Amino acid sequence: MQTIRRGQVPSKYVFDGREAPVLRVKQGEAFQIETDDALSGFIEDDSDHPRVHRFVGDAHVERLQQAWPPLYNPVVGPIYVEGCERGDLLAVHIDFIDPWRYGFTGILPGIGPLADSRRWGDCAEAHVQVIEHLPGPSGHTRDGKGRYSDKLTWDLEPFCGTLATAPEREVFTSLLGQGPFGGNIDCRDIAAGNIIYLNAYHEGGLLFVGDMHGGQGDTEFTALADETRATVQLSCTVVKRKRIPCVRIVKPNSIVAVGINLPMEQAVYDAANNFMAWLSEDYGVKPKDAYIRMSCDPAFRVRTYQMVRAVTLQHVVGCEYPKDRLFPAL
Repeated sequence: MQTIRRGQVPSKYVFDGREAPVLRVKQGEAFQIETDDALSGFIEDDSDHPRVHRFVGDAHVERLQQAWPPLYNPVVGPIYVEGCERGDLLAVHIDFIDPWRYGFTGILPGIGPLADSRRWGDCAEAHVQVIEHLPGPSGHTRDGKGRYSDKLTWDLEPFCGTLATAPEREVFTSLLGQGPFGGNIDCRDIAAGNIIYLNAYHEGGLLFVGDMHGGQGDTEFTALADETRATVQLSCTVVKRKRIPCVRIVKPNSIVAVGINLPMEQAVYDAANNFMAWLSEDYGVKPKDAYIRMSCDPAFRVRTYQMVRAVTLQHVVGCEYPKDRLFPAL
């Protein structure tokens, strides 16, 4: 199996169609990538007593902050998928994500909805919280536990925070780039067992992967989920000659249509438009039918993925609907 080890290729901080591919794969070929964390090795090792950097007064973090936008959120890529052409859809199948032994979260000064709060002043102060990842029944962390403290653990729900194809003409940073090509959208449904559909604007699709998380709550308010290094295994297939308004996700029992915009209500409207187009084009559901069902069917849900107040990041939501409802009803 083709594998890119951590550090084998230089980290990228942009989605750029001019970059030379670091890997070429056939459709359906499984491959693995070892990713770095969002702050490029913030936790340096996986020993019992690892070195953990600080958000303030730390030379490692200061080096990342010297660029603007900061050199956060490194990605691996681009990955060239044979048979993918401009105007196709790239379908990314995620087999598993194994988080590293440790993840980190906390508070970055100046970021988040409470960054300038007077009432909750301690929520504006720099804080690092290490989360230990414990193996699960499989012997891997993919089904393990996250140990937040001596008194609190939870099931890990690892996912890929940044997944993108190279945009058509512009160059976006891997920190702030978001759009129909994917990007840093921190969507917790970009997870194992799901298929993610992205527009392809270049030959080969040119896929970028990074920003693995051990888990995340809705909104990711502080801009830091359970940030971690990880090993991800995935494969890609191609849907010929198809274009979609934004990212789409097929889960085992439901579909999710993503919207990315500001303010939040516009992101919801965009996700709803994506959802209605999907039902109309692929399932034969009339737009009026889909529109009505969004208001009355309790199975229709709007998921809030990313609602971070940081630089130019937009809000990310998803309209989710069960597969067993995907038939014309009117």
